[in-house]
Formats: sequence, C-alpha cells, structure tokens
Amino acid sequence: MTMTTTGPAAVYHCPLDRSSRILVAGRRGLVGSAIWRHLTSQGFRALLGPTSKDLDFRDRAAVFDWFSINRPHIVILAAARVGGIKANATRPTEFISDNLRIQVNVLDAALHHGVRRLLFLGSSCIYPRDAVQPIREDALLTGVLEETNEAYAIAKIAGIMHVRAVRRQHGLPWICAMPTNLYGPGDNFHPENSHVLPSLIRRFHEAYVEKVPRIVNWGSGTARREFLHADDLARACLVLLERYDSEAAVNVGTGEDLTIRELAGMVASVIGYRGTVEWDLAQPDGTPRKVLDTSRMTALGWRPEISLQDGIRSTYAWYRSAGAGSATAGSAGR
Repeated sequence: MTMTTTGPAAVYHCPLDRSSRILVAGRRGLVGSAIWRHLTSQGFRALLGPTSKDLDFRDRAAVFDWFSINRPHIVILAAARVGGIKANATRPTEFISDNLRIQVNVLDAALHHGVRRLLFLGSSCIYPRDAVQPIREDALLTGVLEETNEAYAIAKIAGIMHVRAVRRQHGLPWICAMPTNLYGPGDNFHPENSHVLPSLIRRFHEAYVEKVPRIVNWGSGTARREFLHADDLARACLVLLERYDSEAAVNVGTGEDLTIRELAGMVASVIGYRGTVEWDLAQPDGTPRKVLDTSRMTALGWRPEISLQDGIRSTYAWYRSAGAGSATAGSAGR
C-alpha cells in the first residue's frame, strides 16, 4: 500500500483482493444492487448480501451472530430506510429510529469482528438547508437542516460521527461518502413514498397510459436538484475503497443541477406525455437548492459517465420491464 496527500485528504492506493469477503448491506436496494452489479463485473467473487428476510439489520443480536458466522473482510453500509419528501415528513420516527439502529448494529459488529475496511454511505441531506452552493464537505454541522428530512439527516450525521470516532479511537481506515440524489434500476416507484425522479416517472407514465390530460406535481417546481445514476455511484464506491483514506467525508455527484420543473419536462419528453403540467404551490419544495462540490471525488480520478437524459431513459425502460404500475416496481434500502 502506498499513500500520498492531496489537500486535506489522505489518498492511498490499495487494490482490493478480488477474493475478499465483502458485505453489501442493503444488497436489494437501489444503491446496494448497483454496487453488487459493479463489484461482480470487476471480478469480486465472495460477495455477501443477506436480504432483509435473511437478516434484519435492526436486530442487534442477529447482526452480531451473522458477523460471527460470515466474517466479512470489507463492509459497504448501504442499508437504510429511505423515502421521498412526503414519507420523511409524515414518518420521521421510523426514519430516525430504523436508520440509527441499522447503523449502530452494523458498525459495532464490524468493529467487534475486526473489519478492516468499511464504507458508510450517507446522503447530501446532511448539509444545512441554506448551505453555500455548491456544497463543500466542510459545510457539515454549520447550519440548520431542512425540516422535511431532518430525522433522516440526523441519523446519517450520527453515522458519520460514528465512523469518525472509530477512526480516532481504533485507527481503522473506515470512510464515508455522501451521494447526491440517486436514481436508476431498482428504485422505489411507490406513489407516496418514492423520491422525486421515480415519482415523476410513475406519474407521467400512468398519465400517458391512461390518457390523462392534466398532471399536478408537488411544489412550485423551482427547487433545484442534482441527480446521479446509481451505477455511477457504484463505480465511485470502489474507487473510494481502493484510493481514499481520511475521516473527511466525500461528496459524490455530478456537480450540475436543474429545476424540478425542468426535470419534469425531461421525464415527460422521455415518456412521450403531451398533456398539461401544473404545480401545487400548497405543497413543500424542500431545500431551495442542493448541488454538491465534487472536487474531492474527482481528484481521485472518478467522473460520472451516465447523462441524466440517458439515465432517465434507461430507468424508465427498467420500470416498464419490472412491472410498471405495481406498488413499488423496486425495493427499499434495506
């Protein structure tokens, strides 16, 4: 292993052994399934991916027993309870309780069983609502969070601090990544619990199929968001595991954003919907703008490869093939 320093981050070069036992926690979710696909394509042959039916990560005893039996060398913690603005706003108790338990159990079990390398995946919602744009990693804990996803953000911030504590006390090279808004095959398209992009895909698809002349979307459409395909995040995860070692979190995104109104127009174009689109101003917009400074990630040699237009097109194709109109046509983070 060789190590160099670039700015505040220690960069190291340590290719992972393709026979390493790697736990992908959350293997069936949007992120976990993308990571599983990428690692498989890169020759990793000892991946471990218990489903939520096999192992409830909220069950501390079960998690410790699983680690004792399976002894992973590396852990990628992508398991989480996730959801869109409505789910976060109406069920904050579940979002903070479930995510705290998942994180604490996996991180404690990994430490207890001597896992050397661990990647914790957080979220860009950890940053203050009014953070300077594009958001740098050092904006963490410098301001008030967006109220509509505060519970989820607090849980993810706790995970970052947990990883930082392990590094400082035990000297393990555990790291954290903060992805921007994600989408792709395997996403959750539930009509009430999904994030904005899969929600728009479902809404426009149903309106197109049913020949509905008018669609009403939440908010004003003026909020600006950044979107990253889950397969691009998966590539970034491997780059981080092989090239990065610092307690400083790393933003993963495109560095480019657009309004939700523009996003809706792009989705409508891909699907072929030609009806009227209106906006319900009584519903919340969430954070006015959220785009990440990704210079720390790109310094490691990673760049996103999938354009938003192409990503929406392929995600819509997956949605249709997976059974459009079902309750989710996808899966949750756990």
